Amino acid sequence: MTDFAHKVLVMTDIHITKEGRKIIGLDPMERLQTAVDHAISNHPDAACLVITGDLTHHGIRDQYQRLKAVLDTVPIPVHLTLGNHDFRDQFLANFPDAPTDPNGFVQTVVDVGEHRLILLDTHDPTVEPFHGGHICEARLDWLKSQLEGQPKASCVLMMHHPPFVTGFPGMDAIGLSNRDALNQIIADSPAVAMSISGHVHRTIWGIAGGKPSANLKSTCHQMPLELVDEDSSLAIDEPGSYAILLLGKDGIVLTNEDVGLDSYATSDPDSQ
Repeated sequence: MTDFAHKVLVMTDIHITKEGRKIIGLDPMERLQTAVDHAISNHPDAACLVITGDLTHHGIRDQYQRLKAVLDTVPIPVHLTLGNHDFRDQFLANFPDAPTDPNGFVQTVVDVGEHRLILLDTHDPTVEPFHGGHICEARLDWLKSQLEGQPKASCVLMMHHPPFVTGFPGMDAIGLSNRDALNQIIADSPAVAMSISGHVHRTIWGIAGGKPSANLKSTCHQMPLELVDEDSSLAIDEPGSYAILLLGKDGIVLTNEDVGLDSYATSDPDSQ
């Protein structure tokens, strides 16, 4: 019998738009609500929900207010960090209680049982290209301080931009500009078990700093499996998705759940 004492829900790239505005014909608010309803209905015992950036599509007030209206109905704690479609000042104006690090970045630590979730703010519009990510020295130093003294393989890093090259040319062109610096910290710290990111809108597994790294699908639109095209705006209508992070004495497991499907396969006793 497995021993996973805690469960964490993870969503990313929800891209809330103005009311009535869709993305490739999809309503991000409707897709988010479907994901939230499914997640809470099937996992009411979850310790919290983490959303790793691209909370809105344009980073403006009414979009954050629409997001807030949904999150206010979630019956478990919700923890947020930023993506390239967000703006830090607008986010903090609309979520004034959101925790920040001493330098004002949207970074925080969430302790879940014996494990630690470390949310990193990879948003930096001062570094080109615009939609790329960057973690400045101040943020990296903060990360090091949060890893100090933590048990081996007890920490999960959660961020928007992937800390590894994904193989999607358009998205890698706007990836994490200083991933090597982050990966060195990951490699040097025995406390880091794995990292989780978004940005690419596709489920991808990789290695970052010698540790497992997972990239998650969006709750809304997905990136087609295009490994040649350099366009970062490609999108396809596939089911929205969220992930379930299991934490316990048996280790750490991450699994993915697509939502909004018309039907689900069930076991057929006659086929056994």
